[in-house]
Amino acid sequence: MSFSKWIGGALGWSFGGPIGAIIGLAIGSVIDSMSNSGNPLLGERPSTQGRRRTTYRTPPRQRPQTQSGDFEVSLLVLASVIIKADGKQDQRELDYVRKQFLNMYGKDRANQAFKLFKGISKQNVSVRPVCLQIKQMMDHASRLQLIHFLFGIAKADGTVTKDEERQIYTMAGYLGISSKDYGSIKAMFYNSKDNAYKILEINKDATVDDIKKAYRKMAKKYHPDRVIHLGKEHQDGAEEKFRQVQEAYEQLQKELRF
Repeated sequence: MSFSKWIGGALGWSFGGPIGAIIGLAIGSVIDSMSNSGNPLLGERPSTQGRRRTTYRTPPRQRPQTQSGDFEVSLLVLASVIIKADGKQDQRELDYVRKQFLNMYGKDRANQAFKLFKGISKQNVSVRPVCLQIKQMMDHASRLQLIHFLFGIAKADGTVTKDEERQIYTMAGYLGISSKDYGSIKAMFYNSKDNAYKILEINKDATVDDIKKAYRKMAKKYHPDRVIHLGKEHQDGAEEKFRQVQEAYEQLQKELRF
C-alpha cells in the first residue's frame, strides 16, 4: 500500500479544519524525509498530489458518518499529545500504539499510519480546536472509543500519571463526554473495590433494580454494533468495553447475590 493511496482512501472530514492543518504539515514532513533519503514517498511528484488534497475547508454543519480513516487520524493526533503529556515519550506507550494499529489495520496500513504519526509528533498540537472538530463531526460512540484507547496508551507503561489523566480529562470535556461516561471508562483502567459501580455509572447505594437497569443501559451504550460503521478493525476495542461492563455486572451479582 503506497502512502498516497492510504491518504487518498482513508480520510474524509478529517482533511478539513485544524486536523487537516496538522495532517498537511505531517504529510510535508513525511515527504521531505523520504525525499532526503532518495526514496520518493509517493512514486509521483508529491508537491502536487499530496498537498493539493490538503486544501482546507470548513467542516459542514451536518455530521457525516465517521469513517475508519477519520477515526484513525483523530486517534493519531490525540495519541501524540497523550504520549508527551508527562514530559517524555515512553517506548512502551509507543509500542502499545504500534501494536494496536497492527492488530486493527494490518502491517501495511499501520506502517503508513506511523509515517504520519512521526510528522504529527513533531508538532505542538492545540488540543481544544482539534477536539471541538472531532466533537462536531464524530458520533458519540466513536468518541467514547477514542477516550478508551487514550487511557490504554497512558496505562501501557504500567501507570496513568496525573498529567496524563488531566490531559485525557481535558480532552473528554472538549469532546462532549459527560463526567459519568468519563468516570466509567476511567474505572476500567484502575483497580478499586467500587470500580464495578463506577463502570455502570451508579452509586454504591444502588438497589438491585437500579443495577439491572444500569447494566442494560451501559450494555446498549457500549455494544460493539454502535461502532460497526468504523469497520471490523474497531470491533475488538468496542468488545473490550462491552466485556468490562459485563464483568462489572457479574461482580455485583456475586457480591449482592442476585
